[in-house]
Amino acid sequence: MSACRKNILILTYWSYNDALIQTYTLPYVKLIAECLEEDGKIFLLTLDKSEQPQFEKIPKIHNLSIPYKPVGIAAMFLWLRTIIKLLILIRKEKITTIHAWCTPAGMIGYLLSVLTGKELIIDSFEPHAETMIENGVWKKNSFAFRLLFKFEKLQAHRAKHLISISEKMCDYAAIKYGHHKQNYFVKPACVNLDLFSYKNKKNPALLKELNLENKLVCVYAGKFGGIYLEKEAFDFFKIAEGFWGNDFRVLILTSSTEKEIDEFRINSGLKKETIIQRFVPHAQIPDYIGLGDFAITPVKPIETKRYCSPIKDGEYWALGLPVVITKNISDDSDIIKKNNIGSVLDNLNNEAYLKSVKEIDELLKNQTRKDLYSKIRAIAESHRNFNIAKKIYNTIYN
Repeated sequence: MSACRKNILILTYWSYNDALIQTYTLPYVKLIAECLEEDGKIFLLTLDKSEQPQFEKIPKIHNLSIPYKPVGIAAMFLWLRTIIKLLILIRKEKITTIHAWCTPAGMIGYLLSVLTGKELIIDSFEPHAETMIENGVWKKNSFAFRLLFKFEKLQAHRAKHLISISEKMCDYAAIKYGHHKQNYFVKPACVNLDLFSYKNKKNPALLKELNLENKLVCVYAGKFGGIYLEKEAFDFFKIAEGFWGNDFRVLILTSSTEKEIDEFRINSGLKKETIIQRFVPHAQIPDYIGLGDFAITPVKPIETKRYCSPIKDGEYWALGLPVVITKNISDDSDIIKKNNIGSVLDNLNNEAYLKSVKEIDELLKNQTRKDLYSKIRAIAESHRNFNIAKKIYNTIYN
């Protein structure tokens, strides 16, 4: 397949050192770079809280960094100066495509596309404005909501290509934005299947270090609060503790403080020894998730989460773990239910928690760990493989 000579400006709204860049953006940017000829260039813009982000040297990729500013007058003037600089860059470097990651960065991408006439691509296209309302961060009549929602609609209509992360996003865009174009691609959050595999299962040294030998382990990698459940997750753990007794442990891989986790534990009546908390570098995450017998994705079952794509589900599946998930989360809840590779929480109460615990217990008892791994791993290979993204970018850029 012949490559096309293009120079691309990629816009993000995150810090370079943030996991959203390192695991959710950079792997895809590298795939885009592979589509370009040797003299093709990619300019990657990040908003950095650190004055000296540790940029990785990657062929064809040039890093642009601006300081992060919270919403306000200072941020407005910063973006005004940045847009002017980007307009100069687009002309100087003969940028052919503006590729924005998510709709907040897409606002800047839209403006630049209108001002320059360059083609616009919106990647990881999902609702953001309405998510902020459902999470209680914004009010529906707030300026921030009205501004972003308006720009989401404008982006949908202007973009040459929209890369959503859920099949359902096409329906959302049709209803909310009046968008019916045939320019959709679907790219869920993909996983490096070489980094997450059977070799990471039940590391003997870690099992011994964390006193998890001969324990049934539920693993969770992520945060609490925001789009994630808090009390409800620990209430689920309490029901599981009551069912499996002293054989049960919860391994939480999180940046939350020990005080926060301990408060959740106490409020739900969990024993201290049931909860094990660690914060580990992402490079070590596969070995730690691999200690689990099953996992949980406690995303709040709000309307806009139908259109998201939790990265952690792909990581869990790649390691062969059954997953407990709330209902109507991306395409994942349907995949889990259809393939019987976990349990979907129909409600957030003790009765529903116990039902899910029993379903997980049945899965673990009726299949060997190796057979269960093979079945669930196949789901990751078909639904979260980076080849999905590679095919999309080849189609767009070649």
